[in-house]
Amino acid sequence: MTRSFDELVAEADSVSVDGWDFSWLDGRASEQRPSWGYQRSLGERLAGVSAALDVQTGGGEVLAGVPALPPLMAATESWPPNLAKATRLLHPRGAVVVADPDEPPLPFGDEAFDLVSSRHPVTVWWDEIARVLRPGGTYFAQHVGPASCVEIVEYFLGPQPGAARNARHPDHERAGAEAAGLEIADLRTESLRTEFLDIGAVVYFLRKVIWMVPGFTVAEYRERLHAMHELIESEGAFVTYSTRTLFEARKPR
Repeated sequence: MTRSFDELVAEADSVSVDGWDFSWLDGRASEQRPSWGYQRSLGERLAGVSAALDVQTGGGEVLAGVPALPPLMAATESWPPNLAKATRLLHPRGAVVVADPDEPPLPFGDEAFDLVSSRHPVTVWWDEIARVLRPGGTYFAQHVGPASCVEIVEYFLGPQPGAARNARHPDHERAGAEAAGLEIADLRTESLRTEFLDIGAVVYFLRKVIWMVPGFTVAEYRERLHAMHELIESEGAFVTYSTRTLFEARKPR
């Protein structure tokens, strides 16, 4: 049976959004994956280093899915529910999880790591990444790209200014990395079709990815949510496009 708007919204508004696992959306939303396979590529790089740091690790899900970790593996995270989840996942793998406010400085000494990684960091402190990398070390990350899911953002917030649409542009990130003394080895962005198949999936997504519609609550946006529910019912999905940037940079020897 088709579930009502109220049922879908009430369910999605009550489930936990801790961690960075999106499996609750299975069968309710879909997103194309970048061609480069970030987790697999990260695993290949981790297998060849002795010391690595994963910045803004979320609930540790990506790192925990890598086949082998180096002898020294550290991760940072700021949000307490994610810290607890990352600790449960990563401590059995021999990794240490460090509480960090996601502001400079990183809580590590100079030239401590062969590899610094991050999947979807909220902020990137290039000078700090360069500082903690050893000469010849690598920063390997998947960033959220410019205007990611802007269709869903503008549905709720209206047209966004150019500055907001161009935030996280790879040209700006390249400039930041190079200003910190890093050399770009790989930089590419892909646009990926994303479909929300019911309004509950939208509510869950906006509760979890809190910077999309800052301050989002069901009560505040109930009217717009109901209109989107009717659109999904008539068209089968709400379609938007996420953007992802693969970033690899090296510190000169």
